[in-house]
Amino acid sequence: MIQIIKMAFRDLGRNRRRNFFSALAVAIGLALLMLMSSVIQGEMGSAIESAINLQSGHIQIRAASYDENKSSLKWEDLVANPDEIAGQISALEQVKAATPRLFASGFLSTGDESAGVQIYGVDPQSAANDPYRNGIISGEFLNADDREGLLIGKPAAEKLHLQVGDKVSLSVNTADGNVQEQTFTIRGIYTTDTYGFDNGTVFLPLSKAQAITQTEGHASTIFVLLNDTADTDQVVAALKSSSSLEVLTWRDLNKLFVEFETMSQSYISFFYLIILAITASVIVNTLIMSVYERTREIGILSAIGMRGGRILGLFLAESFMLAIGGIVMGLALGVFAVYLFNINGFFVGNMGLSGMLISDTIRAQLTVENTVNVTVMTFIATILSGLYPAVMASRLEPVQALRAEK
Repeated sequence: MIQIIKMAFRDLGRNRRRNFFSALAVAIGLALLMLMSSVIQGEMGSAIESAINLQSGHIQIRAASYDENKSSLKWEDLVANPDEIAGQISALEQVKAATPRLFASGFLSTGDESAGVQIYGVDPQSAANDPYRNGIISGEFLNADDREGLLIGKPAAEKLHLQVGDKVSLSVNTADGNVQEQTFTIRGIYTTDTYGFDNGTVFLPLSKAQAITQTEGHASTIFVLLNDTADTDQVVAALKSSSSLEVLTWRDLNKLFVEFETMSQSYISFFYLIILAITASVIVNTLIMSVYERTREIGILSAIGMRGGRILGLFLAESFMLAIGGIVMGLALGVFAVYLFNINGFFVGNMGLSGMLISDTIRAQLTVENTVNVTVMTFIATILSGLYPAVMASRLEPVQALRAEK
């Protein structure tokens, strides 16, 4: 075995330029796979994290008849005594925060400009509101007893030319189907770096939202955040056994995202195969050229007693060395590519989709698991690509090989 490795190393040194570029092709292929998997991991992870923290939570408890697409405010579609239920859920050790929220639709207008908005009635003291509280870029967050203040997203404020302290008119649908209008003051402007959410969401204190929509003592949902996403099913099982309300997980509330993730993984696998196929074709070409150039040498080795299996092992050893060299360079190139990508990220702007939130800037997230997976795939593809030239060399007849022209 040691002799085979030494011979393979010597043979690779015969045409260093060609073999270097072959290893470089492996390196570039691996670097591309690392970058692609990191971007997908970063965007998927960011999207689901944004959806959970901003919109769906890990779990929501609702009335079975509630339709989120209609933001129903009928009492029979809402959760009664939401504070009591939220307090009971908060007692579970896996729960980070449980808080009532009321959703309503309305119009925000100032002067000749107006925009449709989704109204979130929230308990300002809850830790579930930290993403909005930490995202304040001007003004301050809401107070529970504030009856005339609201919070508005940065894109909506820019579109309507609003600043902290400005007055706006908010028209809101009520539980009896009418429209209630009131003038509010902009207390703060926030950003979550998610255009699709910030552009159309305004916040009111829960008590004020209940008063203006005539839904006192009721909430659209109990919004639940957990310490660990992995505990979701365990907590759901506990809640279903003690609640007559509907219990929904983040998967139920982000079906579009789950379907998109499944579909994107299929397409990404296809691109992986294309990159690996291109890389493999370079290795195949390199080793076939090596076989043709060394046909007489192979004949001599066969004539002096080297069996076909050892010749096969010789060429597989060469492909192994090309794979190792390419992978070492590829890991360095891949880490560097991810680093360059994350310096500024990739700005996509207002790509918010209904049912799915996409961050304004895509970042790559390099994980050990993805790095190991693409490295193993590249290594296997390189070794397999060297199999055909190795078999071809091992099957050469000594007499025919010796007669080959130099």
